[in-house]
Amino acid sequence: MNKKIAIIGGGNLGVAIAEGLIKSEFVLPNHIIVTKRNIKTLTALEQKGVLVTSDNNEAVRFADLILLAVKPFQIKDVIIGIQDELDASRHVLVSVVTGVAMKDMETWAGKKLPIVRAMPNTAIAIQESMTCVCSANASGEQIDYITAIFDQLGKTVVIDEKLMDAATVLGACGIAYALRYIRASIQGGIEIGFDAKTATLIAAQTVKGAAELLIQKGTHPEQEIDKVTTPKGCTIAGLNEMEHSGFSSSLIKGIKTSFASI
Repeated sequence: MNKKIAIIGGGNLGVAIAEGLIKSEFVLPNHIIVTKRNIKTLTALEQKGVLVTSDNNEAVRFADLILLAVKPFQIKDVIIGIQDELDASRHVLVSVVTGVAMKDMETWAGKKLPIVRAMPNTAIAIQESMTCVCSANASGEQIDYITAIFDQLGKTVVIDEKLMDAATVLGACGIAYALRYIRASIQGGIEIGFDAKTATLIAAQTVKGAAELLIQKGTHPEQEIDKVTTPKGCTIAGLNEMEHSGFSSSLIKGIKTSFASI
């Protein structure tokens, strides 16, 4: 893979993507260029061999793949600003910006070129993101390459653009939902006798293990639940109490409310 990548927007997400690609050795450090107004904050990346610049147009001229990791209110001006450098025969435009449609990006670019939207979550910082991807005007080879990039940073699924808002809620907001469950488990653990550090380790590793069971075995959650809910046991007693208090329904309502607020 000899493609060069420009990451426009050297904030937390842009830096996390660059660091993940370097760590995975998917891309050579000197094949990545990251832009930010204040490049002094990118010193750590530069020391790893990544190119840095405050000039977005310079980055576009350098790269084959342009990854936009800016704020939603910035993306229009950024695309218009690099419009003259974009080459439909060479460049693929990839956006990790929430809520910006591909048709709008094409309008701002002023030309028809391959465009991809990707919705990662904050676990991308440790290469454990769930990233949803959709595309327009892109070839199978280009989509495969983008998918391969995000596979270095976690797991990737290709979806229709109409599901991107739903992907934001389930995958990106979902990190917060899962962490809130873990926090509650920690608090419960402390109440039944553990110190905070031990309770945190047990709760976090238990959730990680539960998730890996589903991912690696491809089973339904209820199949795994059945394995630990013995007759008259403590597990079913706890589950029933949670359901009586609205555990599942409140989570579903929360997801639907987040979706309605987009």
